Amino acid sequence: MKKLLALLLTVVMLFSFAACGENSSELLGMSDAPIDAVEVKVDYEIPDDFKIGFICLHDENSTYDLNFLNAVDAIQKATGLKDEQVIVKTTIGEDDTCYNTAKDLATQGCDIIFANSFGHEAFMIKAAKEFPEVEFCHATGTKAHTEGLANYHNAFASIYEGRYLAGVAAGMKLNEMIEEGKITAEQAKMGYVGAFTYAEVISGYTSFYLGAKSVCPTVTMDVQFTGSWYDPTEEKNAAEALIAKKCVLISQHADSMGAPGACEAALVPNVSYNGATYESCPETFIVSSKIDWTPYYNYIIKCVVKGEKIAADWCGGIAEGSVVLTGVNQDVAAEGTVAKIKEVVKGLTDGTIKVFDTKTFTVEGKELTSYVADVDDKGDYVPDTEVVENGVFNESVKRSAPYFDLKVDGITRLNEKF
Repeated sequence: MKKLLALLLTVVMLFSFAACGENSSELLGMSDAPIDAVEVKVDYEIPDDFKIGFICLHDENSTYDLNFLNAVDAIQKATGLKDEQVIVKTTIGEDDTCYNTAKDLATQGCDIIFANSFGHEAFMIKAAKEFPEVEFCHATGTKAHTEGLANYHNAFASIYEGRYLAGVAAGMKLNEMIEEGKITAEQAKMGYVGAFTYAEVISGYTSFYLGAKSVCPTVTMDVQFTGSWYDPTEEKNAAEALIAKKCVLISQHADSMGAPGACEAALVPNVSYNGATYESCPETFIVSSKIDWTPYYNYIIKCVVKGEKIAADWCGGIAEGSVVLTGVNQDVAAEGTVAKIKEVVKGLTDGTIKVFDTKTFTVEGKELTSYVADVDDKGDYVPDTEVVENGVFNESVKRSAPYFDLKVDGITRLNEKF
């Protein structure tokens, strides 16, 4: 009956999706998003000669880049920016192509130039030094607070909170599978497809694991790295390898449909990233977390228009609308998932729940009491800043980009691609 309902809902979706839009998510078998959307407030006037440029590593085929591109559409709609005031460049490599593109955008009169990939940073800094009158903003970067350039800025979001919430949904699904006798408590092993062994990925999969562990104490997790942000074949292969190793639920920090597609084919529950995969994977998709970049775009445009300083490091959270969850696929998720996520959201926002509470995990069998992280990234991976205070690893506090890079007990790295 459940599969029949899912099929009927899929048929409804195919005929009605374009007309229904996101607000009609119940028609797709999905709940409303557990985190209420935050309205973007535009309380400023944009001059006719204002321009903003965007540099993306890939195009809309990458879920990561699509996320940024959707935010461009959203901020343009919210602010009334004309098409000629917004210049978007896609498939820009992490090489001198980025520098040359940034220069081109600057000479076209852009007041702000934003780049979205970690490997763009050196080239954005180079351009920022050459065009001091232009504001250069960069997602996922680490060097703004050490470079000391007035016109160069880093930004990220506390997406570890979103991944923790998605992990809670995963843990509840594991509990349901245990209760139904599909697996034993000892078989509650998740798989995770990661791109690189960067702190951003490690922070993400660890927070996902800790969210699952908060409701399913016996959970363990294997991680398979692909060595690429976007490689559909490698991501599919990684997911299939994890399933072959008896992982009963899969998530990922990778940018294609490779892993979700493999899960749908094998009927293995999946927690996606950067947007719902319900349309393609209705029988396995549970929920997805993502960063909404619209609030940051709004912030930097407002700063420039009003002549205010842009923070060297900016990190938005749930309150700012930067951390987002999709609706929950109630045909796959465990009963009570939405209510539980909302309960945890409240704990995260009022501070009673900390994602990296050191009492909730161990490293080599020991509770973490101190950790000096490589926050002032100089390319040498030398620890320089104490980040554990009052029993909490303070992620994205000393700089916006993640620096959690610990190997937590219960998580096994199957390979070590960089």
